[in-house]
Amino acid sequence: MKPRFDAGDKVRVLDLGKPGHVRTPFYVRHHVGTVLHRAGMFLNPEDLAIGRVCGPVVPLYRVGFAMTELWPDYDGAADDMVAIEIYDHWLTAAEPAPAP
Repeated sequence: MKPRFDAGDKVRVLDLGKPGHVRTPFYVRHHVGTVLHRAGMFLNPEDLAIGRVCGPVVPLYRVGFAMTELWPDYDGAADDMVAIEIYDHWLTAAEPAPAP
């Protein structure tokens, strides 16, 4: 699988409804962040956790989220952010912001 996103791309985190422990925290699902960089290509850890130790590698991205995107009442510095590594299958391109 080729990487779909690059640094600077806006992405939305999907909610895939997967049970159990997955690497994508609930608090970022449905939110928009910015790809900070590609972190590489790795086997899907969700497959590895259940013994599937082969298969295609999946792109992994470091995605930054403004604190106010995740917690609207956050009152810290305006440029504070959370950076999380998220696999490609959890991401979709974010819709462009509407023109003013």
